[in-house]
Amino acid sequence: MALYLSNLGAAGIILSIAIMLASGFLLTRITKRLHLPNVTGYIIAGVIIGPWCLNLVPSQYIEQMDFVTDLALAFIAFGVGRYFKLSALKANGKNMVILTLFESLMAGVFITVSMLLLGLSLSFSLLLGAIGCATAPASTIMTIRQYKAKGPFIDTILQVVALDDAVALVAFSVCAAFVQASSGTGAVSISQVVIPVLLNIAALVMGAVSGIVLSRMINKRRSKDHSLVLACVTIMGVAGVCSSMNVSPLLACMASGTAYINASGNKHLFKQLNQFTPPLLVMFFVLSGMRLSIPSLAAAGTIGVIYFLVRIAGKYAGSTVGAAVIHASPEIRRYFGLALIPQAGVSIGLAVLGQRMLPAESGLMLSTIILSSGLLYEMVGPACSKIAIKLSGSIPDKEKCTKKEKKGDGGEMEETVSAQARHVVV
Repeated sequence: MALYLSNLGAAGIILSIAIMLASGFLLTRITKRLHLPNVTGYIIAGVIIGPWCLNLVPSQYIEQMDFVTDLALAFIAFGVGRYFKLSALKANGKNMVILTLFESLMAGVFITVSMLLLGLSLSFSLLLGAIGCATAPASTIMTIRQYKAKGPFIDTILQVVALDDAVALVAFSVCAAFVQASSGTGAVSISQVVIPVLLNIAALVMGAVSGIVLSRMINKRRSKDHSLVLACVTIMGVAGVCSSMNVSPLLACMASGTAYINASGNKHLFKQLNQFTPPLLVMFFVLSGMRLSIPSLAAAGTIGVIYFLVRIAGKYAGSTVGAAVIHASPEIRRYFGLALIPQAGVSIGLAVLGQRMLPAESGLMLSTIILSSGLLYEMVGPACSKIAIKLSGSIPDKEKCTKKEKKGDGGEMEETVSAQARHVVV
C-alpha cells in the first residue's frame, strides 16, 4: 500500500491523510469499549498503520509531516493560554509555581541520580534529567476535553503543564552550560547554549505581542468566520516563525493565548478553535504512533526502561510533596502525579540539542531514549490521565449533565453541542 501511494503524488498524500483519520476513528471504537481515552486509540492506530506493522503510509510522507506536530502544539498551547488570566494568577499563581517546581525538578533529580547509579557519565545524566522535567500537555488536554472534566483539579493541571515546559527549558540551559564548561573538547560553543535561550525569550515576546494585536483586530463587528481566520493566521504565523528559528512553538503560542484573553476577556474565540482543531489533533497523535521505532526501543534497552519508570516515580513523588507544601486538596495530593506522565514536543527538541553536546554514542542513546519513551508515554499517559481525572471527581455525572442541558435555554444547548463536537467523540 505504501509503495502504491508513493507513486500517486499529491493524490497519495491526500489518501494517506484519509487513512490516518479513518484509522484513528476506527480504533476509538475499540478503546471506547475498553473505557480508554480516545488519544490512546489514535496512537495505537498510528502504530498499526505505521512502517513496523501494516506499512500503509509511505515513510517519506511521515518524515514530511513535522509541520503537523508544530501546528497541533501551536493550537493546543494557544488554548492553554486562556487559563492564565491575571485575576486567577494573582489568586493562586504562587502555589502553581511551587507545585510545578517540585513535580518538574524532582523528576529531573530522580532521573539524574538513577543514571549515575547505572554508571553513566555526569553530562549524560544531567541532560537526560533536565529533559525529563518536561511534560507534554497535548494528550492530557485532549483527555480533559473528551470527558468534559471541570473543577479545581483540572484548572491546576492546565496551569501546571503550561508552566512545566518553561521550567524544563531553564533546567536544560543550566545543565547544558555545566556540560559545556566541563567539556575539554571545545566542540560546543557557548553560543549553542545561550542562543536557544535568547530565541525562546524572543519567541515569548513575539507571542505576547501577537495576542494583543489579535485582540485589537477581533471585535463585535467582526464576523465569526473572519475572527477564526485571523486567529489561525496569528497562531500559524507564530508557529511558523518559531519553527524557522528551531524553537518550539509551545511557549510562544501559549503567551499569545494568554495575552489575548487578558487583553480582550473574550472566550468565544477559544470555543471556535476547539471546533476547528479535532482533525488536526487526530493526525498529530496518529503520526506520533507511526513514528514509534521498534529497533530504537530495543537499542535503548534497560536504560530506556529505567528512565521510563523513574520519571513516572519522580513526577508522582514531586507532585505529592509539592501539593503537601502548598496545602493542596487531598485529590491533588493523591492523583495529580498521574496526569503528568506524557512527554513529547519540547523534550524532543531538547534531545536534539543535547545530542550535539555529547559524544556520538552517548548522544545517539539520549536521543533514542527520548524519542522512544516519549511515544510510550503518549500511549500510557492518556489512560493514567483519565484515571486521575476520574478519581479526583472532575468528570461530571452524565445524568446531572443531561438534566442541566434539558433545563437550559437554546443557547446552552447550542454550547453543549459545540462542546460535543470538539471532544471528537461519536
